[in-house]
Amino acid sequence: MKDLKREILSMVEKDLKEIEIALSDNLNPYLNLVSDVAGHILFAGGKRLRPLLMVLSARICGYKGRYDKIFSTIFEYLHAATLLHDDLVDGANLRRGKPVANSIWGNSTAVLVGDFLLARGLSIAAATGKPKVIKIIAGITEDMSQGEIHQLIRKGSPDLTEEEYMEIIRRKTAVLFEGACRISACIANAPKREERAVSEYGYNMGMAFQMADDLLDYTLDTGALGKEVGADLKEGKLTLPVIYALKEADRNDRLRMEAIIKNKNFPARDFKLLIRLLEKYGGIEYTKESAKNHIEKAKKTLLVFKPSKTRRILEYIADYALSRKT
Repeated sequence: MKDLKREILSMVEKDLKEIEIALSDNLNPYLNLVSDVAGHILFAGGKRLRPLLMVLSARICGYKGRYDKIFSTIFEYLHAATLLHDDLVDGANLRRGKPVANSIWGNSTAVLVGDFLLARGLSIAAATGKPKVIKIIAGITEDMSQGEIHQLIRKGSPDLTEEEYMEIIRRKTAVLFEGACRISACIANAPKREERAVSEYGYNMGMAFQMADDLLDYTLDTGALGKEVGADLKEGKLTLPVIYALKEADRNDRLRMEAIIKNKNFPARDFKLLIRLLEKYGGIEYTKESAKNHIEKAKKTLLVFKPSKTRRILEYIADYALSRKT
């Protein structure tokens, strides 16, 4: 996978550099404090996957303009806004290996800068001059908010269903991936067939990416993960590995798992026990297979387009999303 990552990075190096410049140039805050807080989350080593997918999707749809990098910043600003808000709601300590913004500048500042980033994304969407783009971005922000609210309502509930989990991650994560790819088709004036193809690619990528991300909480150490191991569980977030294992477990093991889930300060030995039970009842393997199915669907949608370097990059990114380690 390291070789695949290096291959992808070598193929998109120019795009990533231009996206980085656009993120800085188009932030345009009025106050230095906004720049400091936004920069803390925006320039802390994010993958730029969402803006990159937007740029690549625009290219595969035949976009010939010069504004794809500018428009791609919409999705990183929206994503950064949700991270600022999420860290506060979840009571997180680390993000990308650094202290969360609200622990440095305070809760009020973190919330307001998150609001600014949402507004900045909408302003750039308006600059496209396309009502359809504005409508898609507005819909994404609504979906992401409702996904967070749904997750908050069901926080720490051991009876969270797989269907609910799928709906939460669709709203929280997949709609942003889907929207990034769909808007590419809009600014390229691509035919409906191509718009559907890149939209479905983005949706399936988003679903798989979140499932793979949820798996990392049970397979990595803090240094690699960039946040405390077991943080999702301590924050009351039940993800697919746990949901599936709870459903499959016998009564005694289910009670053991529920006891660990309910204890927000569970010791390391209990977390290791939970991982063994997730493996015993197939929670980790089931999540891997579910993510793999979405990746296969994502790659299949690209067959609408002729073979090209851009299609190959999008296929590589799909493969890497499934097996990434960070």
